[in-house]
Amino acid sequence: MSVHPADQLYEEVAFIAYYFNWAHEDVLALPHWERRRWCDEISRINQQMNEGDSSAATMPMEPTFDNLPL
Repeated sequence: MSVHPADQLYEEVAFIAYYFNWAHEDVLALPHWERRRWCDEISRINQQMNEGDSSAATMPMEPTFDNLPL
């Protein structure tokens, strides 16, 4: 079992909970690899929506996990 930095854990939990409206406990119960996978999927969907939306220039970009502020 590996230990992950607390900051990364907070980012993953906040990102998934925000987009899926899942409870804190439910997100924490996921193994790291699965939280990371959900973060990547959410980011991919947001990226596709931003690229495919003709009004994206006037709307703020949806965040991806990799561009979250620290």
